[in-house]
Amino acid sequence: MFVFEHPVTIKPTDIDEMNHVNNVVYLRYVQEIAELHWKTHAPISLQQEVAWVVVRHEIDYLSEIKPADAILARTWLAEKKGATSFRHVELLNTQTKKIVAKAITTWCMLDRQTLRPKRIDDQVEFYLKSSKQSD
Repeated sequence: MFVFEHPVTIKPTDIDEMNHVNNVVYLRYVQEIAELHWKTHAPISLQQEVAWVVVRHEIDYLSEIKPADAILARTWLAEKKGATSFRHVELLNTQTKKIVAKAITTWCMLDRQTLRPKRIDDQVEFYLKSSKQSD
């Protein structure tokens, strides 16, 4: 399994009236780590050729995130099928070592010119499975 990791920056606007990160924001973190993984590894030429859209999000909220928590997002590609990929994301509290949320997101790859689904080939899969951490 090839895992990509990046720390999450908790912004003051992420915190709701319950003094924890709002559940909707967890989903933003899930999307941001997926996009960062792709932009970190795929060459610009490929990024200009294809685009990704979310087809489905499935998320489990396991614990709250407080303003002072240190969170690490990690993601990996579980499988691909045609034009879709199934990406896993975990949000980990680095102080407690507990997973605070986990998600599976279905992404569809589109040809940027036609905006039609495009089959994920071996070249694209290579970049999806790249594991180098971001800086």
